[in-house]
Amino acid sequence: MPESKSIQSQINDLGCCVIIPTYNNAGTLEKVIRGVQQFTDNIIVVNDGSTDETGAILARLSESEKPGATHSPSPITLITLSENSGKGYALRQAFKKATEKGYRYAITLDSDGQHFPEDIPNFIGMISANPDAMIVGARDMSQDGVPGTSSFGHRFSIFWFRVETGLKIQDVQSGYRLYPLEKIKMIRHFYSRKYEFEVEVLVRLAWRGVTILSVPVQIWYGKKGEQVSHFRKGRDFARTSLLNTILVIAALLWIRPFHFAKGLRKKNFKEIIRDYFINSEDTNAKLAWSVALGLFIGVSPFWGYQMIVAVSLAHLFKLNKFVALVTSNISIPPMIPIIIFISYFVGGFVIGAETSHLTYSSGIDLEWIKDNMVQYIVGSFVFGGLLAPLSGLITYILLVIFRKKIRMRELKKVEQNRD
Repeated sequence: MPESKSIQSQINDLGCCVIIPTYNNAGTLEKVIRGVQQFTDNIIVVNDGSTDETGAILARLSESEKPGATHSPSPITLITLSENSGKGYALRQAFKKATEKGYRYAITLDSDGQHFPEDIPNFIGMISANPDAMIVGARDMSQDGVPGTSSFGHRFSIFWFRVETGLKIQDVQSGYRLYPLEKIKMIRHFYSRKYEFEVEVLVRLAWRGVTILSVPVQIWYGKKGEQVSHFRKGRDFARTSLLNTILVIAALLWIRPFHFAKGLRKKNFKEIIRDYFINSEDTNAKLAWSVALGLFIGVSPFWGYQMIVAVSLAHLFKLNKFVALVTSNISIPPMIPIIIFISYFVGGFVIGAETSHLTYSSGIDLEWIKDNMVQYIVGSFVFGGLLAPLSGLITYILLVIFRKKIRMRELKKVEQNRD
């Protein structure tokens, strides 16, 4: 009990509450609430249109918690929805209420008994060391009793989360979480209302640079009939798959390229060369091929999709995706007119068109391309085909020279230290 009191003080000091969304879980709801009350009285329960005894249970708990009652913690904050609207919608309403009450964090756990209130201190310890992080409870999916469909969904969601954000975390689907409410407020509108909301909010927080951490939690999967779950495998999995499709498209076309370009601006040219070339664990040949691929795609007519194509091909050929991505950015605004002019000139030479009248102009743009489409496309592929092996060869030679000098320098330092 002293430990519980200590945790309770920490929870209050952090401005944390616990949110319990519930729908027709009358058999386990009271036990879950009582378990949470061992650690905090800051509880928000969302009755999401339940049609069983949930309403009566919550009314009785509220009565027993009035001042003067035998058990009298602070009253539960209750949100009652007239009809079942979905877990995502219930959580969103609870977040609004928690923010209105001045809470900074909210721990969410399910009312079906699968989450253990005893794991609340794990979240408190983690958030104390990592303020404003998003913390997801990581379930042990290798334990006995875990349904095969849950194990598959677990792996499936981790894979797509990494595609969408570039981050690898231990669990994406767990509903046992700690949310930083101030960060949630940054997202003005959510699109999902049911179980898939927990994927959407996690991905969109990651896109906004919020730190995503994992903390181990216990999980209970009861035998058939012991645990009431409202997750509909076909319908809810289809909704989650559709959401992941939308998020992947958004990530590849906009979010990740934007973050990449933003990150590049924070590094100067020397830092990029040092971190991603000289100090890379890849071989000279692999880096050279990565440069060749990136430059080929960068000058080819994949307007708006260079980074996606470069990364996809680098992954296919097992090259350095970052290097391919960097070098594909040769087609940035200052270079675009030059690339177009050279491509057009080379295209004219290949197809036998007249090129002696050509003069370079920095005003070359997409409208100009439309009037000279075939010559430009042919020339861009040929130009890329010439530039790629040449740049790859030069990269290989430079890496051999500079890496050899660095190794020699390091060996001299070792010998000097020995002396």
